[in-house]
Amino acid sequence: MKTYHAKPGEVQQAWHLFDADGVVLGRLAARIALILQGKHHGRYTPHVDTGDFVIVTNAASVALSGRKEDDRVHRWHTGYLGGLKEMNVAEMREKHPERLVELAVKRMMPKTKMGRAMLKKLKVYAGTEHRHGAQQPVAVDMTTFKSLGDA
Repeated sequence: MKTYHAKPGEVQQAWHLFDADGVVLGRLAARIALILQGKHHGRYTPHVDTGDFVIVTNAASVALSGRKEDDRVHRWHTGYLGGLKEMNVAEMREKHPERLVELAVKRMMPKTKMGRAMLKKLKVYAGTEHRHGAQQPVAVDMTTFKSLGDA
């Protein structure tokens, strides 16, 4: 029996819809990273992008446990002298609520060229509306980690 290796042209990518309202950020990001990499399928091949597309709505109302809302600080550097910037989660939730989910998922993905390509399949929206209705995304129930279309 031979081992199956997926070819780049034969992979059919599905669309998954996550509602982040009240879901803990780390659990949500771990599940999304798994789907983006394609590890939820039996066709997973490490050197081929076998992952699916993911849409996340209600990113502004994602939950954090403990006191992370005020204590966790995101830092980045602009590239200029003295350009260290920082923002806590409460400020980030007000200004850019999508970045909370994007950064959590990005840090769980491989730090390679393929990891960056997989991350482009993540679409995050602060509210309930998204513009990917034509792709017919399947809603995912975060309590059981199953697609609601699989019933």
